[in-house]
Amino acid sequence: MPTPEPRLLPWPAAAAGLDAPARLRHLVAGALRTGRPLAAWREPGAAHPQLLVARSLEAAYTGLPPALDAGAPAGFAFFPFRDSDHYPALFLPADVRYDPARPDAVAVAPAARELLPNIAAWLALPTPAELAWHHSPQPAPHAATEAEYTRLVRRGVAAIEAKEVLKVVSSRAARRPLPPGFDPLAAFDLLGAKYPQAFVSLVSVPGVGTWLGATPEVLAEVTADGHFRTVALAATQPATAAASPQTAIWRQKEIEEQALVARYIVNCFKQLRLREYHETGPRTVVAGQLLHLRTDFEVDLRAVPSPASLGTDMLRLLHPTSAVGGMPKGAALEFLRRHEGYDRAYYSGFLGPVNVAAPGVARLFVNLRCLQVRAHEAILYAGTGLTVDSDPEREWQETEMKLQTVAAVLG
Repeated sequence: MPTPEPRLLPWPAAAAGLDAPARLRHLVAGALRTGRPLAAWREPGAAHPQLLVARSLEAAYTGLPPALDAGAPAGFAFFPFRDSDHYPALFLPADVRYDPARPDAVAVAPAARELLPNIAAWLALPTPAELAWHHSPQPAPHAATEAEYTRLVRRGVAAIEAKEVLKVVSSRAARRPLPPGFDPLAAFDLLGAKYPQAFVSLVSVPGVGTWLGATPEVLAEVTADGHFRTVALAATQPATAAASPQTAIWRQKEIEEQALVARYIVNCFKQLRLREYHETGPRTVVAGQLLHLRTDFEVDLRAVPSPASLGTDMLRLLHPTSAVGGMPKGAALEFLRRHEGYDRAYYSGFLGPVNVAAPGVARLFVNLRCLQVRAHEAILYAGTGLTVDSDPEREWQETEMKLQTVAAVLG
């Protein structure tokens, strides 16, 4: 039985003169005014952002997103590093959607048609000058000092030397005051202009908070032509005139760090008895002002025994990847639980649209280079992959570089 098509609700005459960014802001204002979850995002290389609104928090799924196949509902996955009562795994259904490619209408899913009178009322109201964003009720996380972070790095290196772990990815939070009049939606637009090849996102959920980010790393992708893709991305150095993708020189420590991430993905394939895959790399890529090493993996789903479940099965195995946690996964996560000293929340989790572009199409990204918007401050996050050769002071400086990606929107 075919899936019912969304209802297209035309913009009222009062909003007819608004351009696409103003219309997106208008819908965001309506969602926030009525306490609904929302997600705005801009795909790498895309000209315009998209927006979806869930009819309620209760309508959102919890746990892993529905299977990455054509029969799953359309929506936006927002998943934490570790699931918890304070930071649940969420899948926001695309109950209300605005795509600037269809600028003259708002799409309303069949499950949300009872909202049509309310949405028509949203569209007729003026856009307020200030938007009331959702904020997390949880206390702000501890922000590690340089001394605390370098001590964490030394502990990580000692754990590697003692063969408790092969690799561990340490991270820290930093707190920055919000500039006067800070506007998350304007910051989202700024990030999109500054990092055109990143996945740029703005998610605001009641009781969970508001998160803004620009990430370079694909976790998993299912394409319209039936291919599953994932990426091993690791190692970092600043992009400079002397260090471009063509001229960058990598230390042995960084080459080994990236090889561990690639090996982790291959091991996930082996657990699913998947032998037919294509591997490309490693190669040097640019992400904002940083360079990374990247290896791409691709599987033709039409050539595997259970294509419908492969995407979800891989997602369960991949997250959290060794690029954000370490190896072996269990030992590395236990080290972080004991020593990292704060809850990462949605930093180094994953996010992205599922079945929004088309049935069976999904793009999920690791939530790196992100910040949490609070009432008067922003919480920024950054991490580094440790190996036996890691230098504590250099790892601190690497986190400082990574923090600058989203800190740019704070002035």
